[in-house]
Amino acid sequence: MAMVGEMWSHLGSTMATLMLVYTVFKQFFPHQLQVSFEKYFNRIVRYAYPYVEITFDEFTGERMKRSEAYSRIKSYLSDKSTASAKRLKADVVKGSQSVILSMDYNEEITEEFQGVKLWWSANRIPSKTPRIAIYPVDDEKKSYKLTVHKRHIELITQSYISHVMKEGKEIETRNRQRKLYSNNPSQNWDGYRSNKWSNVLFEHPATFDTLAMDAKLKEEIKNDLNKFSKGKDYYARIGKAWKRGYLLYGPPGTGKSSMIAAMANLLDYDVYDLELTAVKENTELRRLLLDTSSKSIIVIEDIDCSIDLTGQRGKKTEKDGNEDEPSDPVTKRVKKEEKKESKVTLSGLSNCIDGLWSSCGSERIIVFTTNYVEKLDPALIRRGRMDKHIELSYCCFDAFKVFAKNYLEVDSHSLFGEIESLLGETNMTPADVAENLMPKSDYDDVETCLKRLVEALKDTKEEAKKKVEDEARSMAEKEEEEKQRQKPEKEEKEQSGKDVKEIKENGVAKVDEEVKETGVTR
Repeated sequence: MAMVGEMWSHLGSTMATLMLVYTVFKQFFPHQLQVSFEKYFNRIVRYAYPYVEITFDEFTGERMKRSEAYSRIKSYLSDKSTASAKRLKADVVKGSQSVILSMDYNEEITEEFQGVKLWWSANRIPSKTPRIAIYPVDDEKKSYKLTVHKRHIELITQSYISHVMKEGKEIETRNRQRKLYSNNPSQNWDGYRSNKWSNVLFEHPATFDTLAMDAKLKEEIKNDLNKFSKGKDYYARIGKAWKRGYLLYGPPGTGKSSMIAAMANLLDYDVYDLELTAVKENTELRRLLLDTSSKSIIVIEDIDCSIDLTGQRGKKTEKDGNEDEPSDPVTKRVKKEEKKESKVTLSGLSNCIDGLWSSCGSERIIVFTTNYVEKLDPALIRRGRMDKHIELSYCCFDAFKVFAKNYLEVDSHSLFGEIESLLGETNMTPADVAENLMPKSDYDDVETCLKRLVEALKDTKEEAKKKVEDEARSMAEKEEEEKQRQKPEKEEKEQSGKDVKEIKENGVAKVDEEVKETGVTR
């Protein structure tokens, strides 16, 4: 025991001496000398230490931009940590559907890849001095460190890290909640925590099962979307950007917005609702589209109403005087920005969705909607830009059966035959059919709702018939008025023709008399 106590005493003295030397070295030796010493000391250690350490910092490159590698490693290690780490921490990540578990700081886990053993550790370096941090990168530094034997470094850099990035991305996609984005005005793009897009969770319940439309067309659209989502290698082979355009057109209330929600739910994509009237010029539009993510649907609704893409803008007259102009220069500038007319052109929009800039990003669907497809420039909706044109028209019997199943939970009824006949003779939008089928109280049963729809269809049919009759009567009245207006003109022309004829006849008769009297022919 005495020998053990003496050994610990010597060890303690040695450690105290080393600490004293290290303190004197850090405080009194010049910085340049310290750097040189550490460089040569690390070189000596490398001969004895056979491991390589790779650090992945949380924030790299552009300030305030989180490293994608760090995020994917965190997602990848979340599954591994729960099995082997002793200390875990729970995070509720924004946009995630569940709590994310990851290993705590200064914890280490071991993994094996193709027979090679490696170690992951989570590190955090807190701020040295207590102060108020403006940016998180100034407050503390977080990182993941990968340690592996140097003889396996080639396998790690060429295969393992790619494997981690791929798996991490898949886990992120699986855990995330989809979002609905809306573009912010360009004057709000700059500044701390400013973004080009604002978002909310996308929770629209529409699916292709609840979508009321022709069954054959529905299946065709689903097959087209699924084929596109799996077409990464195909698009690369044919040399096209991995994107697809859909033009949805038809009368109001035919389900264009519901179709977009069903597409997003089928593919598990985010939705970007692009408001063109808030975009001032082509460069802003390009920056907005570059800031969208893959696996997304970019939507421009009512594109015929958003802005004038024909270039034929009418000149607006300006009022003389500036009695309403604010004197405050800041307010004046804000109002000037608000009144600034959008200069997005047909060429600029076309280049973003189908030009060189369209390849900056992948797995994107671009959707235009309109109530009046004939108003759109053919160059904007040609194949290659809007690849698939989908007409969403009035409610058919197939669509009605979907509504009946969803709203009333019935597959057949004695009134179905009459409803099918009326739908074939009447134009009623799916929105109107759904409204009539929806129970309005606890006392409304299936019979009541179906009869209400039958009455609505009959009323619509009568209104349509009356409208046709009124239009025919109006047309007949216009034709009669036109005839009445043209009648005096016709009579006047006929009278004028008679007068000319009489003049000619009288002139000829007079000449004949003169010839007879004189016997001379002119």
